[in-house]
Amino acid sequence: MRPLVAVLVCVAAVAQPKAGEWQSMFDGKTLQGWRETPFTGRGKPRVESGTIVLLAGAPMTGDIVGLSSVDGWDASDNETRTYFDFEKGRWYAFRLRVTPERIGGWIDDKEIFNVQVTGRTVGLRPGEIKLSAPFGFASYGTKGAVRKIEYRLLG
Repeated sequence: MRPLVAVLVCVAAVAQPKAGEWQSMFDGKTLQGWRETPFTGRGKPRVESGTIVLLAGAPMTGDIVGLSSVDGWDASDNETRTYFDFEKGRWYAFRLRVTPERIGGWIDDKEIFNVQVTGRTVGLRPGEIKLSAPFGFASYGTKGAVRKIEYRLLG
């Protein structure tokens, strides 16, 4: 079993930006506006060199990329399941596009999934992951880091 890494959840009240205007969710210096998700066996997050570092904990694991859950099915069991090899020490750009009809996900410029959600139930997988709602980051089986956390509303 590989260790679970700490998860942070954004808890800040964010002002509504204008459509198309990028909003930062991390100041690069502090964890202000974020809280540590109380996972069992979690590692301690910290800010280091403009990143949020998620330290390894125990005991959960995960090795796929996808959307959990769609119609009650975890990413490992639905059409968004993709296997992706992440290289140690390399930064990746993750992007989600959420509309009332579809949810799409990219790693760098590669589309990983683009699933129709109209008439379907989209939620969180069972278990402790619900503790990271409404928005959070997790790294499974390794030390991880995030930076440049931004969002924008689509027009």
